[in-house]
Amino acid sequence: MEVVRHVYREDHEQFRTTVRRFLERECLPRQEQWWADGIVDRETWLKAGREGLLCTALPVEYGGGGGDFGHAAIIAEEMAFTGCSISFGLHSDIVAPYIVRLGTEAQKQKWLPGVCAGETVLAVAITEPGGGSDVKACRTTAVRDGDEWVINGSKTFISNGFISDMVMVVCKTDPSAGAKGISLIMVETGREGFRRGRKLQKVGMHSQDTAELFFDNVRVPATNLLGEENKGFGYLMHDLAQERFIIAVSAAARLERLLQQTVEYVKDRKAFGQTVWDFQNTKFKLADVKAHSVALRTMVDYYLGEHMRRGLTGEEAAIAKLHATEVLWKCIDDMVQLHGGYGYMLEYPIARAFVDTRVARVYGGSNEVMRELISRKL
Repeated sequence: MEVVRHVYREDHEQFRTTVRRFLERECLPRQEQWWADGIVDRETWLKAGREGLLCTALPVEYGGGGGDFGHAAIIAEEMAFTGCSISFGLHSDIVAPYIVRLGTEAQKQKWLPGVCAGETVLAVAITEPGGGSDVKACRTTAVRDGDEWVINGSKTFISNGFISDMVMVVCKTDPSAGAKGISLIMVETGREGFRRGRKLQKVGMHSQDTAELFFDNVRVPATNLLGEENKGFGYLMHDLAQERFIIAVSAAARLERLLQQTVEYVKDRKAFGQTVWDFQNTKFKLADVKAHSVALRTMVDYYLGEHMRRGLTGEEAAIAKLHATEVLWKCIDDMVQLHGGYGYMLEYPIARAFVDTRVARVYGGSNEVMRELISRKL
């Protein structure tokens, strides 16, 4: 059984062809080098900008594609399907929308053209050492000094941390007010006092650079404040829903592709005078994976349609992220087992997926946080 998908329009599917061709031509041949380097080269970002693969849902007047979330979802699906690991989505669909929604016209005109072109790579700095998913525990401070903000503190686990040119930093502008004292401030990485720490050595997702960031009396113009002062926590809670849902979109596509590859492998691999497929255990395990895949695809497409119509609630995004990542992890583990020793070799897609997708149950808010958010509505 294949799920007949009705969520995308014809222009979405035409865009899918463009995305897949770009990934096959520009990204897959460089994937091994990116893994070794721990970072995607700058030229690939610029090429993606030239081909309209960055900021597809941003308004055309700022250099964006003028599309909708469906175009962003297709990029996420194609990256998951091909196994490419690049933080285009973080840049285009998580950080850039904050500037569109909260920025002044002057900020949009100044920052977004370079963002859409791939000339200015974005990152978001939320997590702190010891803070994890608890945004309210933020200890990085921003103190107003005349026409400037003076920022002090540190952040960790920052995707695009090394390649980024501008970081949206979550700061405490009123340390006594808890969640009501958080603001969002854009920081150019060339500012004096800004420093990148070590490039973190992750279990997987090796081509996505992840870093520690340090702020030692970093001065930025007061006009770099995004939105209103002390309203940052609310802004984050509003936009985190889309970040979490993108994770679910990727998970559904990745599971479909890995199932396809595993079926091909077990039908070719011989053991004890027959193919691995001929064992009943193999068929039953993959039947379970297929059932999970169809159920996940049905759920994700339903929420995808809802998000394109009216946006997802925090609860809906948490449900999608929780279910998708838990199902994906369980199924990948079963499919690694069916590969035997080769399932532990990084030359096989299932092994790459094994190390790359474990973090999906952690980033975007750990799944324990998702359970807490869901339980509040019970």
